[in-house]
Amino acid sequence: MGHTQMNKEDDNKKKTDEELVHLRREIGLLPAVSFIMGTVVGSGIFIAPKGVLMNSGSVELSLLVWGLCGVLSLFGALCYAELGTTFTKSGGHFTYLLETLGPLPAFLRLWVEFLFIRPAATSLVSLAFGRYVVEPFFAPCAAPTMLIKLVSILGVTFLVAINCWSVRLASHIQVSLTFIKMFALVLVIIPGVIALVKGKTENFQNGFEFESLTLDRLPLAIYNGLYAYSGCSYITLSVSCLYRNIPLAIISSMVTMTVLYVLVNVAYYTMLAPTELLLSDAVAVTFATCALQGLDSVIPVLVALSCLGTLNGGIFVSPRMLFVGAREGYWPQIFSTIHIRRHTPLPALLLMYPLMVIMLISGDISQLISLTSFSHWFFIALATLGMLIHRYRFPLHPRPFKVPLVVAVTFTAVSFFIVGLSLYSDLWNTGCSCVVTLSGVPVYYMTIYHFCLPPTWRRIFNYCSKQLQILLEVAQQEVKTC
Repeated sequence: MGHTQMNKEDDNKKKTDEELVHLRREIGLLPAVSFIMGTVVGSGIFIAPKGVLMNSGSVELSLLVWGLCGVLSLFGALCYAELGTTFTKSGGHFTYLLETLGPLPAFLRLWVEFLFIRPAATSLVSLAFGRYVVEPFFAPCAAPTMLIKLVSILGVTFLVAINCWSVRLASHIQVSLTFIKMFALVLVIIPGVIALVKGKTENFQNGFEFESLTLDRLPLAIYNGLYAYSGCSYITLSVSCLYRNIPLAIISSMVTMTVLYVLVNVAYYTMLAPTELLLSDAVAVTFATCALQGLDSVIPVLVALSCLGTLNGGIFVSPRMLFVGAREGYWPQIFSTIHIRRHTPLPALLLMYPLMVIMLISGDISQLISLTSFSHWFFIALATLGMLIHRYRFPLHPRPFKVPLVVAVTFTAVSFFIVGLSLYSDLWNTGCSCVVTLSGVPVYYMTIYHFCLPPTWRRIFNYCSKQLQILLEVAQQEVKTC
């Protein structure tokens, strides 16, 4: 018996890295930049301008909001560069909260990520994808809602299948889609800037109308702007050469995105009157009709591909947070298994898929933005607060990249201010988000802190997990990865 065991251990030692079952860090600098920009540039820049203008009240104030959101996102990106290089384990938000504030906030982040943040965010982008694919075939009539949702489901299903099949394939697709997205943005910027240089400035004549901005609408304007910038906090999950690639990828991506977003909005306002923009449900298509005659059929295709890139980035990173949470014992163990040949987190992807579809069928775009923004930004603020607390408690802890203190404090304070003010601006959606988040507290104490569920439930759950593991051909990692 002992001889047999020694032979098995020897066989394991002879396995190469390619043969061992473990989740790999295969994302270099260019794919990392592509995943950030690919996740950031999606439906946001084509949906959010209407919400920003509506809640800010004027063209100049909306541009100011876009710039401030870019600066705030850059500050957040710098904070996440420090978090990602200080805590090098995969897991993103979960790891940062676990290391700085403890297990309860970390579990609640997994709870809301699985229940509604990722399903709602996926639904939001996929609905935009479906709309831009379907509507050109029915113009000028309205496209059938069920057909839009069906196409959206097909898009989500395709990308889930890709991410189940291969990490490298998902990475290559993301790089390709990112270049297409950049082309789409440049295609919008160039005619707008040319028209602006030629003197088309009538939409910029009214100046900053601060009287049109009210306290209850300010958080909604910022939420819409920040939604278009969201995505920079996820990339640390599978990046190789962390100390060099994470700061470079995050900073270069967010600076580029801020410049591009402001220029895109300047182009919108140069060619479209504020009333035209507010009446449009597809700003990019309306812009193309005015500024790119002959190419107006190309824009919906480019926007749809942009949405696919955002979907792919979100579907790639979110299961890895659940994978790490399960590996650390804060989430069901089935989520910590990976496919024995594909080396992808197959159970996490497949178990999130039904929630994505359910949210997509029942979702509304404006409601989904409000619903996800509260919890998403609350936990971002908690993560950066935890970073500051960790700095104070462990000043000698190695920090390969250290963000200036004023940047970290400013970002944390502004984030908490926006989250608190949103309860005043949109009590129903933010209240529902808050309630769902807090509902994870009793679950944590009943299942993690002190397991007190009936033994029968545990046996049933263990049996189902075992059968699912056999069916999906998944196993625990053979080597401990970061």
